[in-house]
Amino acid sequence: MLFYQTFAPSQAHREFPIDRAVGPRVIDLLRLRSPKDAKRYLDKHQRRLDAAIDAYYQEGGGRTTVASTSKLNALFEKYKGEPPLNTHVCTDPNGDEISIDGTIQLCQDLKVDPENVVLLAVAYELKSPRVGEWNKKGWVEGWSRLGCDTIDGMKDTLTRLRAKLGSDSNYFHKVYDHTFSFARTEGQRSLAIDTALAFWNLLLPTGLTGGALKHELTGEDIDMDGEGSFGWTDEHTQWWFQFLTEKGGKGVSKDTWMMLFDFIRAIDSQFLTHDAEAAWPSAIDDFVAWARATEKVPPPEAT
Repeated sequence: MLFYQTFAPSQAHREFPIDRAVGPRVIDLLRLRSPKDAKRYLDKHQRRLDAAIDAYYQEGGGRTTVASTSKLNALFEKYKGEPPLNTHVCTDPNGDEISIDGTIQLCQDLKVDPENVVLLAVAYELKSPRVGEWNKKGWVEGWSRLGCDTIDGMKDTLTRLRAKLGSDSNYFHKVYDHTFSFARTEGQRSLAIDTALAFWNLLLPTGLTGGALKHELTGEDIDMDGEGSFGWTDEHTQWWFQFLTEKGGKGVSKDTWMMLFDFIRAIDSQFLTHDAEAAWPSAIDDFVAWARATEKVPPPEAT
């Protein structure tokens, strides 16, 4: 949608033909630059969209103005508990963090559900240490880096981050990795299973729908009927949830959390290419064995 606010469809197609299927993945490149500049980034990075978008942001391409530190400080004070009319927003107005109540008020002002997946991207950008907490340094530096210092600007940024999170594999991976420490209870080394399932339920459908978790085809990706594998789907996610719920245990380790991203992108739809001797966490090996034992996928010898 942002693309059409910046360039007329006919103009964009004439100057920079784009496959409609990948249009959302270059939305950030086209939002604030001309189609010619977007093409330059893509050509420079061998038409690799993720690399082009990363380079665009690293060079400050997502910003056209310098954010006002004083405005960001004022917003921080507001959601921390100031001015007095908003003291209900935070239990510690003299502290140096926006806490849960302030976060809820912020979400209301941004018109975003507190459980919207885009807030995980915001948590990554602002280096939020824990759910519902934002320190002043991360707040000011994060929003400044994103180039916005008003609620309206933040609303626009959330739209852009949501599109990038779903479509950009590298960016999704960074947000995904940060989410583990962000969601973990302070002092704990693992995530409670219910907590892990809740955050996976936000992240995985987003990555699968937008393409960030798209299956990486290899020479092994040929099913028995000779057709290519489609890889991990929402159905596999539900299997994973069922397996963890039935298995129980103390929690989800950091290794399991991190490696699931790689497993999802690498595995074929029937788990035919899974190598039990590879360095996967035991939870993932056990999941594959469980899927075969419950006949959700065929055993290797059946192929």
